[in-house]
Amino acid sequence: MEITERAPAKINLSLDALFQHADGEHEWKMVMTSVDLTDYVELSTTTSRQIKVTTDSGFLPVDQRNLAFQAARLLQRKAGITRGARIHIRKQIPVAAGLGGGSSDAAAVLRGLNRLWQLNWSLADLAHLGLAIDSDVPYCVYSQTALVTGRGDEITLLPKLPPFWVVLAKPNASVSTPSILRSIPYDQQLNHPPIEQMVTAIKQGNYEQILTSMGNTLEAITSQRYPQIKQLRQKMQQFGADAAQMSGSGPTVFGLCAKYSRAQHVFNSMKGFCPEVYLVRPLLNGLN
Repeated sequence: MEITERAPAKINLSLDALFQHADGEHEWKMVMTSVDLTDYVELSTTTSRQIKVTTDSGFLPVDQRNLAFQAARLLQRKAGITRGARIHIRKQIPVAAGLGGGSSDAAAVLRGLNRLWQLNWSLADLAHLGLAIDSDVPYCVYSQTALVTGRGDEITLLPKLPPFWVVLAKPNASVSTPSILRSIPYDQQLNHPPIEQMVTAIKQGNYEQILTSMGNTLEAITSQRYPQIKQLRQKMQQFGADAAQMSGSGPTVFGLCAKYSRAQHVFNSMKGFCPEVYLVRPLLNGLN
C-alpha cells in the first residue's frame, strides 16, 4: 500500500524568542499558519526494518541528516514496529528558506506512517514525538493556524484567518537556523511583537489588526548577515503589499495582500528582483 501526504510550507505571522533554557533549547511564542506551497511525501511499508528516503531535489540529504528519515526511525522505535518504510519526497518548498519544509516533511512522515502502520496515535501524540526532531515539527503535524509556545510543543489552534493572499520571495541565500539561534542577544533589548494582539486579531477576523500585529524577533539578526532580506521587504511594500516581513529564521520574505489583483502585481514585480517568487494562500482548513 502506498499513500501520499501533503507537507505544506509554514510562515510566521509573529515570532518571538523569549529566553534560552539551560539545555540550550529556546522558549518560543509564535503565531504560525500554513500556505498552499506544498511538498508531497509518498510513503509505503517494507517487510525489512530499513528506512529508505529518496527525493527529486539535489539539495536534500537522504540519510540520517534528513528530518523525514529521523521521523520514520523515531516512530518505528517508539512504536516497536518491525517493518520499514520507503519515503519519496517531491520538493516544491525551497530548502533552508525559513518555510519549515524539512519539518513539514517530517510531520507528513509521522502522519502517514501512523496510518500505514495502523498505530492510531492522536495528532497530539505525534506532535509530542516530533519535538525530538525539530521545534517546528509539532506545529507542522497540525499545519493549521495556531499559537505555538513553549519549546515549540504547545499548540493552541486558532480560528480560520480572514481571506488574503501571500507573496513569498526567497533570495539566493540559504540560512543556517542553528547559527541564527546561537546569535540571539538575550542580554540585550529584543523587539518583542504583540503576540496576544495577533491572537485577538485572528479570533476577530480583523485583517487590519493582523497587519499591525506582525513581527519577527529574528529578522534583525538574519538581516545583518543577509542585507537582501531588508531590500526584498522594502521592494514588497513599495510594490503594494499591505505588510511584509521575514519568515522563521529567513531568508524568505512574505507579503500579505487583501486583494488578488494587488498580490498578482506584487508577485510579477518581485520576479524581477528575486530568483524564487511564489503566489499562495493560507490553508483555511488546515490539511482537510
